[in-house]
Amino acid sequence: MITEGCHVTRFSDRIRRVRPGLAGFAAAVVLTAGCTLPALAPRTESQGPAAAPGTAPTWRACPEVPDELVGRGAPGMRYECARIAVPRNWGNGAATGATAGPGAGETFEISLIRIRSNKQHDRIGSLVVNPGGPGASGVDTAVYLSFGPAFGGLPAAVTDRFDIVGFDPRGVSRSSPVKCISDADLDASFGYDPDPQSQASFDGLAALNRRIGTGCGTKYGDQLPLYGTEQAARDMDAVRAAVGDEKLTYLGYSYGTLLGAVYAQLYPKRVRALVLDGAVDPQQKLIAGSESQAKGFERAFDNFARWCADNAGRCPIAPDARGAVTSAIDKAKVSPVRSRDGREATAGWVFYAVISSLYTEAGWQELARAIDALQGGDPTGVFKLADAYAGRGDDGHYSNLFDANMAVNCADETEKPSPQQIRQLQSQWRAKYPLFGPALAVGMFGCVEWPGGRDPYPTGKAAGAPPIVVVGTTGDPATPYEQTAALASMLGVGQVLTWEGEGHTAYPQTACITAAVDAYLISLTAPRAGLRCPAR
Repeated sequence: MITEGCHVTRFSDRIRRVRPGLAGFAAAVVLTAGCTLPALAPRTESQGPAAAPGTAPTWRACPEVPDELVGRGAPGMRYECARIAVPRNWGNGAATGATAGPGAGETFEISLIRIRSNKQHDRIGSLVVNPGGPGASGVDTAVYLSFGPAFGGLPAAVTDRFDIVGFDPRGVSRSSPVKCISDADLDASFGYDPDPQSQASFDGLAALNRRIGTGCGTKYGDQLPLYGTEQAARDMDAVRAAVGDEKLTYLGYSYGTLLGAVYAQLYPKRVRALVLDGAVDPQQKLIAGSESQAKGFERAFDNFARWCADNAGRCPIAPDARGAVTSAIDKAKVSPVRSRDGREATAGWVFYAVISSLYTEAGWQELARAIDALQGGDPTGVFKLADAYAGRGDDGHYSNLFDANMAVNCADETEKPSPQQIRQLQSQWRAKYPLFGPALAVGMFGCVEWPGGRDPYPTGKAAGAPPIVVVGTTGDPATPYEQTAALASMLGVGQVLTWEGEGHTAYPQTACITAAVDAYLISLTAPRAGLRCPAR
């Protein structure tokens, strides 16, 4: 399934907008709901001892983090980092964790960053942020958001009143990273035919996913379920306590909306304000969620194709963008274009370039140029888009984005369709969603072949919580708009805010959205019922 997952902002060409989202291996890899982050290896460097569970962390200045990501820190911002230890297995939620079972008595380290403006006044508390994925770094995202509106970051109205706190969830990046998928298997997964029609090709994809699952099971054994969302939501309460806030103020994108929703169910009285942008419907199981994303991406691609037809001067594959993209994928199945370094732009890489481009409207022209160049024998643009989505560096190494994505999604997921069901859905969805349906169907192999037990999260009311703002974008491919009302209704206290725009997630993209969310975060004034913000 396409990941539902992450949000980043633009900062020159080095920072792509973090597009919330991830979910099951499609064509051997999950179509992530959208993280496009700089390709960085998991951070394992020593940062001093982590604070023991329930104790205050030691904060230290860490200007090297923004230096590593973007070359400098934002003007007027101070960066501090800390680490806390959390129980690997929270058990029934006790502060010391479970006394028996996998991970009992052991801890994970959670890395935090706190960013404070030199202009801060009338401080309200901390705004904890999560970009989704699952698998995207909240530390990195907090850094990007600190650069302000000129680069797609948070407005001064927010940074003047809150510390911005990012954390890498368990298993992600700097926080006891899970890493068990080889670069070769990830290359094979992303490069695989997104619609394997012959039985041999279909079986080969199943075998690839089986090999990946076996490797991760061998390395992590019975602790794989400990990477699930409910465990991470309990970690988030430890983050709240570590920054000294009585109640949580939170901004979650894509998968981060699921994390926030689970937190609200577990700790409704500890919620001050939650903004859940790019909503995931927690009640959807694997098959329904995969079809929802197939529909969402197909709709988003139709919007791109219409834009292309109406803007031929900016779209070199006009007037028939769908025909051009379909033809490029079909040609890549039999005769992939080879780059100067010998790498082949197979159908899978072309497909993931398309996926990558749909997370932001700004990616549409980039896709059109990439497909046009591919037709002329140059796959550079295709690889640039696809690698950004995959977290693949120029050296061919991957971050642990997809390792963590699989570990979290598959720990959460209880539905396990058979290969025969997947084969039937591949055919059915090809008819309904021709570009994206087959890939979303075979993408379910990821969790089907994943080993270990499951630890499903709760799906109920956040009884006793204050109003929670749930933001949806009508053209969102990765977390389709229909999921917005479903999440708000499930929580019972959700207030829907709609952006009639394109791409994945909405805040802070327009004045209307920004004003509504800022008023809620700062003054706890929820948007009026039914508020819809125009695209521009």
